Amino acid sequence: MNIVGALIIFLLVWWCVFFAVLPTGVRGRWESSDDGVKGADPGAPSDPQLKEKFVRTTLIAAAVSAVVIAIVASGVIDFRE
Repeated sequence: MNIVGALIIFLLVWWCVFFAVLPTGVRGRWESSDDGVKGADPGAPSDPQLKEKFVRTTLIAAAVSAVVIAIVASGVIDFRE
């Protein structure tokens, strides 16, 4: 497997993990005692914590991608046949 293939696998896994991690720990403005922004949608997250989720997603995606790349590189799963 070349570097481009490994990068594509990482990006695909990263986005899948990102969409899985994105809703975790989100509290809507209507759930918190201090709204903070007048006129904001009550369903909008009060603190989305995107930087933390970005780091968490990258770490999880790196581990999952390493496993997938190792399986493909070892020949257990062969996409050439």
